[in-house]
Amino acid sequence: MHKTRTLVVDDDPDLVALIRSLLGKAFDSRGARSGQEALQILEDWPADLVILDLVMSGLDGFAVCQQIRQQSTVPILVLSGRQSDQDKVRALDLGADDYLTKPFSREELLARIRALLRRARQSLSSAPVLEDGRIRIDFGKRLVAVDGQEVRLTPTEYGLLEQLATNPGKLMTHSILLQRVWGPEYRNELDYLRVFIRRLRRKIERDPAEPQYILTEPRAGYRFRAPNHSL
Repeated sequence: MHKTRTLVVDDDPDLVALIRSLLGKAFDSRGARSGQEALQILEDWPADLVILDLVMSGLDGFAVCQQIRQQSTVPILVLSGRQSDQDKVRALDLGADDYLTKPFSREELLARIRALLRRARQSLSSAPVLEDGRIRIDFGKRLVAVDGQEVRLTPTEYGLLEQLATNPGKLMTHSILLQRVWGPEYRNELDYLRVFIRRLRRKIERDPAEPQYILTEPRAGYRFRAPNHSL
């Protein structure tokens, strides 16, 4: 049976050892004490999950997150002592999928990990292909292409797009999207939703500032305008 490959990146060796211990034998885990070491490990050891600290000497967690996202859609859980909204939004904007602050409980850490892996391993949808002359979403294969080129989406990005695109024209409220994509405990995390909507628009819209597909309903939520669907 395939064990979940998890890379724990933190310059505190005791914390790395603790997290690896909490993960237990069900995970194939490795540790890295610097951002550069983490990137080197990922070149030869494709992880299923990265747990990443932000404050490290040399290459910090923000830079590591950005570099990982340039070549991989692996789920990234930031685990940091930084608690400001600005740090959270910056990390999410650079490609992180979730953000947990230190100190943390074992139960919450494992719950966050399960949620990330659940999104990554979600069973294939039987919904049809949605396409026009520019965008194509194959829900069966979980593939998205824009102008004929495949667009790499993280599991969280795809989950959000799937919720929107399989409900064309329907108002999807902030609360509904947060609960369906992240889980009920995230229903008030509007920053998460706004960051991921920005990320999706950058990947699928011709002009993210003037979106054609993902439309904002002020103070309410978002609508997806499907190809050839007028609102």
